[in-house]
Amino acid sequence: MLKLGVNIDHVTTVREARYRGQPDGEPCPIEAVRLTEAAGAHGITAHLREDRRHIQDRDIWAIRDAVKTRLNFEMANTDEMINIATRLKPEAVCLVPENRNEVTTEGGLNVANQVESIKATTEKLGQVGIEVSLFIDPDPEQIEATAQTGSPVIELHTGPFADSYAHESKRSIEIERLIKAAEHAKGLGLIVNAGHGINYENVQGLFSVPHLKELNIGHSIISRAITVGLSQATSEMLTKMAGYDIE
Repeated sequence: MLKLGVNIDHVTTVREARYRGQPDGEPCPIEAVRLTEAAGAHGITAHLREDRRHIQDRDIWAIRDAVKTRLNFEMANTDEMINIATRLKPEAVCLVPENRNEVTTEGGLNVANQVESIKATTEKLGQVGIEVSLFIDPDPEQIEATAQTGSPVIELHTGPFADSYAHESKRSIEIERLIKAAEHAKGLGLIVNAGHGINYENVQGLFSVPHLKELNIGHSIISRAITVGLSQATSEMLTKMAGYDIE
């Protein structure tokens, strides 16, 4: 079964638009955790950004307490976030790049330029039982570098695939990149996840990419939930994903 991790960041994006700086407000990310898990999600993803634009510190601790499945903590490779992660003890950490001027994550982590730093982080988090994944572009250099860090998991950046989905020729190029990247990573013994820009229209376009274990999807599910509710939105995505053939 292809697993679904639901990213709930944008539940708090909506809350912060009205209640920023206040100790509470709506919608509630904890209720989002409960609803998505009850609907069948295999895990919860939450990104505590350095600028705290959506998820706040109080949220991530409450989310840790609420999650019954698996918490995937997205974070930058900084001392502050490493310290939080070692105390939070999520089941998994996904290291991502951050640019304070970006609307959302715009590209994969440049692992090749910071192998030793990421290796040290992977070892430190591994010592407290946290699995580390790296959010990377489907690029051979970055996959090879990931293997050097000791991280057991990659999350392939599917943003270019999603952006090109309406154009068949461009989409085919991006699918081929993802296929080659997944094969390459599998050959190095890495676990392969994917995420970014995946929605109800394009998710089945990833079915030709082999070796996928988990998709992390946020914005599309939260957007759909505005009209049909979070439980149904999660269930609909799981139904879309059900046809993926895992060897």
